[in-house]
Amino acid sequence: MKRFKSFVLKEFRHIFRDVRTVIILFGIPVAQILIFGYVVTNEVKDAKIAVLDLSKDEMTIEITNKLTSSGYFLLVRNLNSEDEIEEIFRKGEAREVIIFEPEFSSNFVKYGKANLRIITDASDANSANMLTNYTSAIVRDYSFSQNKSSAVAGQILAQSRMQFNQNLEGSYMFVPGTMALILMLVSAMMTSISITREKETGTMEVLLVSPLKPAQIIIGKVIPYVILSFGNAISILILGYFVFGLPVNGPLGLLLAESLLFIMMALSLGIFISTISKSQQVAMFISMFALMLPTMLLSGFIFPIENMPEVLQWLCNVMPPKYYITIVKNIMLKGTGFEFVWFETLVLLGMTVFFILLSIYKFKIRLD
Repeated sequence: MKRFKSFVLKEFRHIFRDVRTVIILFGIPVAQILIFGYVVTNEVKDAKIAVLDLSKDEMTIEITNKLTSSGYFLLVRNLNSEDEIEEIFRKGEAREVIIFEPEFSSNFVKYGKANLRIITDASDANSANMLTNYTSAIVRDYSFSQNKSSAVAGQILAQSRMQFNQNLEGSYMFVPGTMALILMLVSAMMTSISITREKETGTMEVLLVSPLKPAQIIIGKVIPYVILSFGNAISILILGYFVFGLPVNGPLGLLLAESLLFIMMALSLGIFISTISKSQQVAMFISMFALMLPTMLLSGFIFPIENMPEVLQWLCNVMPPKYYITIVKNIMLKGTGFEFVWFETLVLLGMTVFFILLSIYKFKIRLD
């Protein structure tokens, strides 16, 4: 145990002696969170919606069909009461709910106006705003067509409400996504060059003949980065809260535990990369280009997954950041507990165990 503690302290000293490592750990995350939080924008199409039709007459059916046939919406569920709205948003089954008032057609004919409500999940602010605009435009177009074809002039009034992000703050979406990107890249990049650095400096042979077991060497190299990356995650949360006003509506302890799990998964992936790389340059290349672009493009961070081809949607399912972003949004914005993120947690836990075991196996081959 004394040798193991000395080994861990040695890893800490190596980290803080390298200025480039310190910059990557603490400088790049702050720069990225500020840049992505202020600059990045996006659009969303083909979103999943639910309908609460309290009238069930000809007009409400026609409006629903017009929405679903537009190519921008997919009807996934017909609700029976408003009590189901909160649950369907928390589970992520729909991005928007449309509520038709009772006697919708009768009100349109008798009083010249009918009301419907649009409730949108605004944890993705840009998408929520876009969905509301598209829905309102389609409803206005339908109202205009009814006035042209009928002697009765009426108006359909659409009232919109943004759930979880009433002010449509773009940072509410991009801070969680950037948090996943930073932790994934920094953690994997730092650990990916740890063993390859030992190979290049010639100290690998010392480790190979040391009394330490392969599992101890792997864990000893991971522990410093777990501590530093977890501190990084806390600093990002503090920055998001005080700079962008990002709330933490769910359990803070659960959020920190999920962040720690994601960090361990990214570190185990970085260790695996280091065991199969012959040089620091190769390890850096793999961690940067094989992780950065997929994390940005295939995790739902920038582009909605439902808009992608089916093949890419399947590929998104093996991207760890996808699950972490879902967890962060659910806890921070929707205020959910473990019962809503247990599946994503199990996926990240399974990936962590898989990469750790694979890394130990690869390292044992090296020892043999």
